[in-house]
Amino acid sequence: MTNKKKITLSIIMLGLLFLLFAFWYKYQYSMDTAKSFEVNTSKLERKLIIATQGSAFKNEITKNIVEFYQPDSIFIKVIDISSLSETDPQNWTALVIMHTWENWKPPIDVKAFIDRTQAYHNKIVVLTTSGQGSFKMKGIDAITGESKLENTASNTYLIIERLDPLLKP
Repeated sequence: MTNKKKITLSIIMLGLLFLLFAFWYKYQYSMDTAKSFEVNTSKLERKLIIATQGSAFKNEITKNIVEFYQPDSIFIKVIDISSLSETDPQNWTALVIMHTWENWKPPIDVKAFIDRTQAYHNKIVVLTTSGQGSFKMKGIDAITGESKLENTASNTYLIIERLDPLLKP
């Protein structure tokens, strides 16, 4: 086999290995679609929307937040982050966005929402998870961390600590 053929074959093999790794990574670390639901009546004055992705970690935090605020007179709506394009922050007292840093950047739906709602950042609470636990969007005061189930209580506390001043009657 000539050197040219060996080099070409090596490049093809590296390309195939890279594609295989990319498919595995996407399968292993991609988020599920979050299940949408509502708690309490939409006629209530105070309204909280939680936009999230489906994962055991984010589902647990969502459950904790809902259980904490359910007894109050607060309408709570949980949506997948893909529905943020249909969300008008004017209609909500507070917004929680929980997302995973994917491919070295936030999900497109989250980035687009944050960019178009700059006037409402004071009522948005963001939780960004990543492998290193430190990535976040520039200019956003986000809570950051890793998606570890043992961290759900502390992250829930941090989110509620930021939500309370927004949701007080």
